[in-house]
Amino acid sequence: MRIGIDKMAFATTNDYLDLVELAKERGVDPNKFTIGIGQDLQAVVPPTQDIVTLGATAAKKLLTPELEKNISTVIVATESGIDNSKASAIYIKHLLGLSDFTRTVEMKEACYSATAAIQFAKGVVALNPQETVLVIAADIARYGLNTPGEVTQGAGAVAMLISQNPHILTLEDTTVAYSKDIMDFWRPLYATEALVDGKYSTNVYIEFFLQTFTRYQQLTGRELADFAALTFHMPFTKMGKKGLEELLKDRNDEVAQRLRTQLTASQLFSRQVGNLYTGSLYLSLMSLLQNSDLRAGSRIGLFSYGSGAEGEFYTGILEDGYEHYMNNIQEELKHRHQVSVAEYEKLFSSQLGMNDRDIEFDVTNDPLPFVLKGQKDHQRIYEAK
Repeated sequence: MRIGIDKMAFATTNDYLDLVELAKERGVDPNKFTIGIGQDLQAVVPPTQDIVTLGATAAKKLLTPELEKNISTVIVATESGIDNSKASAIYIKHLLGLSDFTRTVEMKEACYSATAAIQFAKGVVALNPQETVLVIAADIARYGLNTPGEVTQGAGAVAMLISQNPHILTLEDTTVAYSKDIMDFWRPLYATEALVDGKYSTNVYIEFFLQTFTRYQQLTGRELADFAALTFHMPFTKMGKKGLEELLKDRNDEVAQRLRTQLTASQLFSRQVGNLYTGSLYLSLMSLLQNSDLRAGSRIGLFSYGSGAEGEFYTGILEDGYEHYMNNIQEELKHRHQVSVAEYEKLFSSQLGMNDRDIEFDVTNDPLPFVLKGQKDHQRIYEAK
C-alpha cells in the first residue's frame, strides 16, 4: 500500500515586516539579515491570530465535503500551545465543522513534532486504509523585541492530508530518528518567548543531520546521486545551507550542483515568511515543489529537527501531477500588507499571551477566515468569519 502526503496547504498572517527596515531601525547592516541569516521578510502576527486560526485557515484550503467524511484524526503539531491541557486540534476541528467522531490530539517536541505526526498518521492509515489523517503544523516564533533572535521570528501553518494513494508524495519505509537530551533551545512554562543558544543549536542541528543521513545510507545503501533534492528544517534559510554544505564539503560535481540549486528553490518561501517552527520543513518542501521542475518519480530527502533535541531523516517519491494539490503560495504572499517597524512592535506587544483578564479584540480589519475575538472567563473565543 502506498501511503503519503495527498494534499498540502499553507497559511500565514496578512501582515509582514521588511527586514531591511528592521535592520536600519536596530542599527545593523541589512546584509547581516538578508545574507548572513538568509531572511528578507517576516510574518507579523496581529492579536486576532494564533495557531488555531492559522491552522484552521490552512486546513480549510484542503477540504471538500467528500474529503471531510474520510478524516478520522486531526493532529496538530506545535510548540506554541494555547493551553496546557486542551489540545488545539479540538478548537480547529470545531472551526472546520468536522464530525464529532474525530480523534483530536496535539503533539510537542520543538520543531520536530510535525514529522512524528506524519509517521503516526501513516500508521493510522496502514491499519485503516479508508481513513485520512489531517496533520497541521502551526506555530508562532517569538524571541522578543530587539533580541538576537528577533530576525528569526515568523508565523504560519502547513496543513497536510495523509492517506493511501497520495497525490503529492509517497513516503518510503526507511526512516531514521535520533534524539538526545540537549539544552540548545527551550521555552519554560512561565515564558512567552523562547530561550536559545544559537551557535550551539546550529552545531547540534548539523550533527543530527549527519548522524541521521549517515545511518540512512547504512540502512539503504543509497548515495547522494539517488536524490533529486534534499529539504531541511529552516528556522532561517542559512541553516539549511549550513547542513547541506557540511555534507557536500568541497564537492562540485553535477550531483552537488543539483542539490544546491534545489536547496535555493526550497528556501524562497521561508525567506518571505520567517520561522514556522514545526511547519518550517514542510514550507521548505512546498517551496521546492513550486519553484523547481522536479519530475514524478523523483526521490526527495527530508531532514526534520527539533531542539532539545530530536532529528529524523526520511524520504518520499514524487507523484505525477503533484503540483495540482497545493495552494499557490507565491500568489497569496503578494497580497499581504507591509507594516512599519513601529506597527510591528505594537502588534508584537498586543498578543493575548499569558493574560488572565477578559479582553475583546477588534476583528474588523482581519481578512483571514478565522479569528481570535479575545478571552472571556479564561476561555479563548474564536469565530469563523
